This record gives sequence, C-alpha cells and structure tokens, in this order.
Amino acid sequence: MKPKIVVAITGASGSIYAKVLLDKLLLYKDQIDRVAIVMSKNAKDVWEFELGTKSYEDYPFETFEKDDFMAPFASGSAQFKKMIVAPCSMGSLARIAAGTSDDLICRAADVILKERRQLILVTRESPLNLIHINNMKTLTEAGAMILPATPSFYSRPKTFEELALTVIDRAIDAIGIEQDTKRWQS
Repeated sequence: MKPKIVVAITGASGSIYAKVLLDKLLLYKDQIDRVAIVMSKNAKDVWEFELGTKSYEDYPFETFEKDDFMAPFASGSAQFKKMIVAPCSMGSLARIAAGTSDDLICRAADVILKERRQLILVTRESPLNLIHINNMKTLTEAGAMILPATPSFYSRPKTFEELALTVIDRAIDAIGIEQDTKRWQS
C-alpha cells in the first residue's frame, strides 16, 4: 500500500531541506498515495528570505494552514502513516514533545505518535541545550526519529541542494521510499 505522508515545514533556518524534500517526493510520486503540506507563517518567511522565492506555492501537493484542524491528518482515521518535519525548529520540537496540539503541525505529530506511526524530525539547531536534548529524548522514547540536519560529505556535494540531499535521502530511506541515491562505497 502506498503511504500517505504529511510534510510539516517550520520556521527554522534550513528551508533548503524542505525544498529538497518536496522535490524528492515529487520525483517518487509513483510510490506515494498522497502528500499533504502544512507550513508555519515563519516557515514561509524563512523560505522566501533564504531561497529568494515563493516556490513552496508551486508544488502539486495539498496544502493546509497551520490553524486548519479540519485537515484530514488531524485525525488518525485518515490513515496518514508518515510525517516528516523539515526543518524542525526547537520550538516546534518542544511543543510536539509536550503534546500541546495547539496548531496543525503539533496535532498531526501527536496523531502520528498516538497511532504508533512514523514521525521524523529533521532538527535544525546548534549548539543544543539540555532542554533540547531532553525534548529529543522524550520524542525518541515516544517513537519519533530525530534526524539532525547534519550533512555528509563522502558524496562530494558541489551545491547546497546536493549537500541538503545527503540529509533528506536519509529521511526518504527512513519512510521506505525506494530511491536512487549516492551511498557509502556504492
């Protein structure tokens, strides 16, 4: 069965990770039933500042506002099986860890966790304080995967997109999408 995937984009620096993720999901759309996107207002502002475009509007995926609790993935019955938050700010991580469900990003993450489905958080912060680490521990114990936006260099990336792809390819692997990518010694 092809998965339904929620992509949440928060206001952390690193919009390139979200762009590369959406590009990759578009490339492998034949393996996916449905992609739904929710972006915070800060995420849109950061995307426009860092990437110089509003290209987040150009993707053919369903988009939902952060306060739209009628979105299908706000309920476990909609059967969205996977969620990637990229980039994931420490504020969003904290709210998800606390179970606040005060916006659609946090509610969707809460649903994914309560249904024992797959939540991947591409965290973007450095250095980390103990609160960040404890929130990551809480979410890991709840079943989430913390995937720091820490690129690798053995593929010898030449562009920012190629560098970001070294992180996003790990997220794509984690959700079970078969992909053609550079691998260690392959």
